[in-house]
Amino acid sequence: QVQVVESGGGLVQAGESLRLSCTASGLTFGSYDVAWFRQAEGKEREGVSCISPSGARTYVRDSVKGRFTISKDNAKNTVYLQMDSLKPEDTAMYYCAASRVTYCFGSPSQIQYHVWGQGTQVTVSS
Repeated sequence: QVQVVESGGGLVQAGESLRLSCTASGLTFGSYDVAWFRQAEGKEREGVSCISPSGARTYVRDSVKGRFTISKDNAKNTVYLQMDSLKPEDTAMYYCAASRVTYCFGSPSQIQYHVWGQGTQVTVSS
C-alpha cells in the first residue's frame, strides 16, 4: 500500500519551533518530489515547500523563507519540515504529498501530486 504519513504537528506559542515529518511506505522518496502544502481554515490550500528526489533542489515560499527548512533522509524514507519562529498566520493543516512527475522547479502545484497524507495540524497561539 502506497502512503505517506505526517507527524509532528501541535500547539505552540508564537516564536517557537516544530519539526514535521513525512514518512513513506510502499514508495521510495529517493524517486519522488515531495512537497508540503497547508490549508488554513476558510482558505485555499497552498504550497509551502518542496524538495527534489535527490534533495539537491528545494523551494520555500516567500512568506516562510528564512523560517522553514525542508530536508530529506532517503535512508529513512522521510522528509522533514523544520519550522522556526512560528507565527499565528502559520496555523493550518499541513499536508505531505509526493510526485513522480515534478522535480521541484518552483512553487508546488497540487494537481501534480498524486500521493497525499491525511495531514497534521499546526496551531500557533499569539
